[in-house]
Amino acid sequence: MKIEFVAKAGDADAVALLVFEESRLSSAARDLDAALGGAVTRASRQGRFSGKAGQTALLGGASDSTQLWLIGAGGESEFRDLAIESAAANAFNAARMSGAQTLAIELTQLSAEAAARAGFAVRLAAYRFDKYRTTLKPEKTASIQTVRIVCADPKAAKAAAKSWDALADGIMFTRDLVSEPANVLYPQSFVERCKALKSIGLDVEVLGEKEMEKLGMGSLLGVGQGSVRESQLLIMRWNGGAKSEPPIAFVGKGVCFDTGGISIKPAEGMEEMKWDMGGGGAVAGLMHALAGRKAKVNAVGVIGLVENMPDGNAQRPGDVVKSMSGQTIEVINTDAEGRLVLADALWYTQDRFKPKFMIDLATLTGAMIVSLGLEYAGVFSNDDKLADNILAAGPPTGENVWRMPLPEAYERHIDSPIADVKNMGNGRSGGSITAALFLQRFVNKTPWAHIDIAPTAWTKDSKIETVPNGATGYGVRLLNQMVQDRYEG
Repeated sequence: MKIEFVAKAGDADAVALLVFEESRLSSAARDLDAALGGAVTRASRQGRFSGKAGQTALLGGASDSTQLWLIGAGGESEFRDLAIESAAANAFNAARMSGAQTLAIELTQLSAEAAARAGFAVRLAAYRFDKYRTTLKPEKTASIQTVRIVCADPKAAKAAAKSWDALADGIMFTRDLVSEPANVLYPQSFVERCKALKSIGLDVEVLGEKEMEKLGMGSLLGVGQGSVRESQLLIMRWNGGAKSEPPIAFVGKGVCFDTGGISIKPAEGMEEMKWDMGGGGAVAGLMHALAGRKAKVNAVGVIGLVENMPDGNAQRPGDVVKSMSGQTIEVINTDAEGRLVLADALWYTQDRFKPKFMIDLATLTGAMIVSLGLEYAGVFSNDDKLADNILAAGPPTGENVWRMPLPEAYERHIDSPIADVKNMGNGRSGGSITAALFLQRFVNKTPWAHIDIAPTAWTKDSKIETVPNGATGYGVRLLNQMVQDRYEG
């Protein structure tokens, strides 16, 4: 789909007009209303359409060939940022299947930056992962091919859109990765997709099993030993800051498919475990966004890529493995595998790169869903400033986060009688907390935060206009915003 920034709607066969609460028309809507003899006003006051955010109504048209859509924009004084995104996305979603091919969204009252943001929202709303659907009938596919953002300064809006486009590219890169089936996306093919990012300036390095074995990554390698697919450690670097400046670091859980291993999961719902690499996907998308917009920061992304499979060589409950840190781990449950992958990835990251901080992202625990539902990710951190910076990035991006505790008293739950630590706590109580406490043992006092995105990496019932059902790309916007606000020179 094509996004254009224009001064006039031109020959668009669908036009979207903003209506604020209490049927207050936008400037463009007032002009058209006058031309149509008050038809827009009458329509906006009919039925239950009040201009409330999220409402849409089809008016008909100024001519037989033009659709006119009224888009509820909410309160005029609050119409900014995410409200603009919602309105633009709603306009697209309303007209998406209408048969129109070109949609013009009238936003002449907005700044160039806001117009660019509206275009970004439309790109996100338009995303669908339909590459394997070969029998879709035309009436089941989007008819809109071009969206024109009608604004006062198209040239300035187009310039402003560059950074938003880079962010959208990163988010959709993540969505694509997370959406792919496991027979298509596995550690090696994940790596190959990320190698393509060299074209936008990322340095990409890969460690195979032999290299990881030499480094002593017994924790990560133990997870993947039951798979015929070789485990990988993917390292991506963006050097946009001063050479002397230490990097900021992001570490992702990349379990490309999770059967649970010998502690096998129930069959029902196991197909969803293709997205157990959502944390790794988010790190890849974030690095894509940072490089795409030429962020003024040094950043490194490290992703541990494995498959957790139950063959005759698979890791067993009760096994003891030695991590790169030298700490030994008793494997109580092979389905608590993500923390084993992250243990070595985190230690490697802090040891090699000496970063200002590390943030890991992982679809780590079902307990996080029990704690926070499906609209918040949990944040655990050993550093208040870092945690606060993550939390501050939530409201402007719409990616909700909630800080969770790391009580020292719970450390006893992961103490092992035969090793330095075990990979499970005692039962289900505090499962997300004990998982985070486990990870904390491998950060070596580096400022660190863990974001458990199990609730937010995938959605079946999205209530966000820019997030279709499926892979959300959660984490890319959040951390890009944090970097932009707090860490760029």
